[in-house]
Amino acid sequence: MTSAADALADLAGRLEGMVEELTDIALDTLRLATQGDPDSAEAGEALAIERRVVRARRAIEKAVSVLAPAGERAGGD
Repeated sequence: MTSAADALADLAGRLEGMVEELTDIALDTLRLATQGDPDSAEAGEALAIERRVVRARRAIEKAVSVLAPAGERAGGD
């Protein structure tokens, strides 16, 4: 592998860590939204945050699929 390919594989690995972090944040906000009154402002705000986090996670997953070496891509892309 070339140094550029190594750098991209390293970056993909770091991005995968971010995907895991964003997943944790999304789950935490969903828990927060479901603990109290589902019609409260706090629940609505938590759900809005969760949607943003999920969108960001999906975008990073797409970047990982582009940057990861072909043999390591989740979808075999």
